[in-house]
Amino acid sequence: QLQLVESGGGTVQAGDSLRISCGASARANAMGWFRQAPGKVRQFLAAAGWSVDSINVADSVKGRFHISRDNAKNTVYLQMNSLKPDDTAVYICAASMSDYTATYQPRTPDAFDYWGQGTQVTVSS
Repeated sequence: QLQLVESGGGTVQAGDSLRISCGASARANAMGWFRQAPGKVRQFLAAAGWSVDSINVADSVKGRFHISRDNAKNTVYLQMNSLKPDDTAVYICAASMSDYTATYQPRTPDAFDYWGQGTQVTVSS
């Protein structure tokens, strides 16, 4: 059973940057980030593959959000720049032990088998 632990959330002002982290208890074939705001569906943000070296970023945040990985730490990061109030949400780490996600880069929650508890990001105007 893969364990995921997120950190780095907090409250920032519009225009600020924030980096959140997700550490896994073992290497996954793919790890990524979703977010969910109250009353909204869970939204895909970005994912990185290991079994297939891939990066997948949602168009809605491309250019502002950047995903990276640290293989030695089984960790992925989400660097968020130029944050907006609409970015306020719980940011949730996800992982898959299958190479399907890394290979085909799906953007749906059912492509990921393991989930963290989430870290709150609040952006004030």
